[in-house]
Amino acid sequence: MSLRARFALAFALVGAIVAGVVGALSYHAAAERVTAETDRTLGSVTTALANGQKDVLDYAGPNQRADRRGGGDGDGERGGDGGRQLVAQSVTPDGRSVPVGGRPVTLPVSDDVRTLAASAVAGRTLTTEIVVGRDSYRELVTALGNGRGALQVAVDIDQTRRVLGGMANQIAGISLAVLVVAAALGWLLAWRITRRLVRLAGVAEEISAHGRLDHEVPVGGRDEVGRLAGSFNTMLARLAAARESQDRLVQDAAHELRTPLTSLRTNASVLRRIDELAPDARSRLIDDVQGETRELSHLVDELVELSLSGHNDEVDAPVELAGLADRVVERAGRRTGRRFLVDTDGGVITGRRQGLERAVGNLLENAAKFDRDGQEPIELQIRGGTITVLDRGPGIAPVDLERVFDRFYRADTARGLPGSGLGLAIVRDIAETHGGSVFARPRSGGGTEIGFSVDDSRHLPNEDKCR
Repeated sequence: MSLRARFALAFALVGAIVAGVVGALSYHAAAERVTAETDRTLGSVTTALANGQKDVLDYAGPNQRADRRGGGDGDGERGGDGGRQLVAQSVTPDGRSVPVGGRPVTLPVSDDVRTLAASAVAGRTLTTEIVVGRDSYRELVTALGNGRGALQVAVDIDQTRRVLGGMANQIAGISLAVLVVAAALGWLLAWRITRRLVRLAGVAEEISAHGRLDHEVPVGGRDEVGRLAGSFNTMLARLAAARESQDRLVQDAAHELRTPLTSLRTNASVLRRIDELAPDARSRLIDDVQGETRELSHLVDELVELSLSGHNDEVDAPVELAGLADRVVERAGRRTGRRFLVDTDGGVITGRRQGLERAVGNLLENAAKFDRDGQEPIELQIRGGTITVLDRGPGIAPVDLERVFDRFYRADTARGLPGSGLGLAIVRDIAETHGGSVFARPRSGGGTEIGFSVDDSRHLPNEDKCR
């Protein structure tokens, strides 16, 4: 069942329940009111009869008025009684009934009526509904006490029942009309609500069937559906960007892998004739193969790190930058044999510790690779959320400053150096996952300043830094 049909069914069901409950309560209230009024009439007539006022039995109620307007109802018995509704009779203590007046009908005397007639206590009453012939009556029996028997008064309630029956039919008709109207309104409202969902589902099905991410869902309104459409468009844009980035990464990786694989394939061909080579040539060939395999392993590691740099499961946590700097400098010193100077303000930020350590380590190793003289130490400065590495290397040409963080990009001066060209790209990805950006600029006096910053909102207040 579609969502639209469910909406319509739900509205119809709610409308039917509300109409049914209101109708039932209205019918019950009307029936109780009519019954209470009938009982008051019977009580008044009984009191009047006890006082000798028999003319009250000539009272013409609704039945009589309706019969007079309609010229009679065709009931010979009822037409003969002048349309009177009331009937009264007295019951002796021994259980005999004596007509008092009103409609010429003999009311049945039950055992309960006989008990009241024989009662010595005046004022005891019994109210029941009885059927005499084809007519229904509401009956009030009142004990007169002191051996005077009881007074039995009844009123015809067929007309009342017909009125209540007509009212019940009207309530049923109104309930049915409410159900139909509620279903129609529910269908209309559901159509207005779900039409945007239908478009959204159509786009999702189109993407699922063909894999195209260049669709856009029209965003209308500021309700939940509008927010869903906006979020869906944002998701599509991010998926398209991720696919484009993935495709570019695969293409670049294929290009970078082609050179070492070609070299390895050539060396493998030469290895078939290794017995014919001189010892020096063999040594150079084996060194070349080992170097190429190391480069391949390093490139694969960098590719894996790059693909996971922004999508690992590490959660954000407070990171003390001074301790982070000490750990990274110690590792970089072992790997490069260089000396590093650390200048930090001891700040604390919220971030991913392993990712930040990887980014700072890549910056230090990159600086050590290009600053080959090694006369001066490489400096690591941390100010707030900005991390800068300063070296005294040959610097970066102005045309290369904007591209040093691109994947696999290598300046002309770096083509003879080892590396995959992914280290700084990883730095950029880690910086962007922390809401920051990267930078590279010439250093005053020669060399390069390169680094990244994180979003200011990640800086912890002073009270958190002291914990």
